[in-house]
Amino acid sequence: MKKSEVVGSPSAMIDGRIAELDDWRGEILAKVRAVIRKADPAIVEEWKWNVPVWSCDGILCTGETYKAAVKLTFAKGASLADPKGLFNSSLEGATRRALDLREGDKLDGPGLTALVREAVALNRAGKSAAKAPKAKPGLKQSTKR
Repeated sequence: MKKSEVVGSPSAMIDGRIAELDDWRGEILAKVRAVIRKADPAIVEEWKWNVPVWSCDGILCTGETYKAAVKLTFAKGASLADPKGLFNSSLEGATRRALDLREGDKLDGPGLTALVREAVALNRAGKSAAKAPKAKPGLKQSTKR
């Protein structure tokens, strides 16, 4: 199956991408997808820019495939703690961070789960902050006790 033949729902399109990659990249993308989907039941699969995208209250990460790597790019990766040191690409950027998985690499499932959950929490915190009422300029907030 060629990339141009991948059609349907986002999940079906991701299935198609995995199927068309009949080598180690398809296996890695399938494993990554399973970890991401299990990390939080509210995660939604999307298809944007001709790549898989996982979202929850905003984009979490994309799953790009190249000849030499499967790249997970976290939209707000620079704001995420990475205690296991999974990020190994796009480290110089002010916003995004990426994890490049190459042939033969072992996927750190628990580490990726923690990273995805942190990204979900960050998106949810941002959404809550956006909904919080803001004080109007020039008005003092009441300090009644």
